Amino acid sequence: MQYKTQGVVLFTSQYSDTFSIAHVFTRDFGRMAYLLPKSSGKKSKVKASHFFPLSVLNMEVEHLPLREIQRLKEVEREFPLYEIGTDEVKISISFFLSEFLSKVLRETHENKPLFDYLKQSVHILEESHRGLGNFHLAFMFGLTRFLGIFPNLNNYRSGAYFDLLNGIFVQQIPSHPHYLTQAQSTYLRVFCRINYSNMHLFRMSRAERNALIDYLLVYYRLHMYDFPPLKSLEVLRELF
Repeated sequence: MQYKTQGVVLFTSQYSDTFSIAHVFTRDFGRMAYLLPKSSGKKSKVKASHFFPLSVLNMEVEHLPLREIQRLKEVEREFPLYEIGTDEVKISISFFLSEFLSKVLRETHENKPLFDYLKQSVHILEESHRGLGNFHLAFMFGLTRFLGIFPNLNNYRSGAYFDLLNGIFVQQIPSHPHYLTQAQSTYLRVFCRINYSNMHLFRMSRAERNALIDYLLVYYRLHMYDFPPLKSLEVLRELF
């Protein structure tokens, strides 16, 4: 059966000499895998060049029940990625987010609010020129709301520790090793206000930014099953 939907490209992988597999998070079906021809003619309605990481696509697709790899009938870009495709910093951010999303987005059912957040984030990354060093932090923190793992930050009191395992502030050191110190927990109360509109106002050193992303990744690993190390992280550490 054929459908029209939108999708955000996560990544492509090798399949055969003539086809790749495009892994796409769609608005109507969640994460899906599609057969993607490696080469195409001028009149082809499906071009491999459209499947750059984080590209937002308008798609006509053919889905059959129980088929693991679905078919693409027609694809066009929702909007071009001029800067994400050419700017060195934005390319690095997009490749990191692509790898990160490929590990955390596993839903194979409709989640339109999550898709809309991804689409909005890609558009903001394309248009932004301030605070890019904090974009991935704002994105990862914001994403927790749509994955159902947003921490409870309302019960903070002076001297509290943030319990990464349970996602809450506590007054006593937890019995497990997954928690932030009092100083780190105090800063978390400030950092939790970050969003795309104010991310340029958060002034951090490279060491502080790297520490924050480490805390975020630990939090994701504690709350997402089988979350592996990210190969592209080191590039961001060098950039910011």
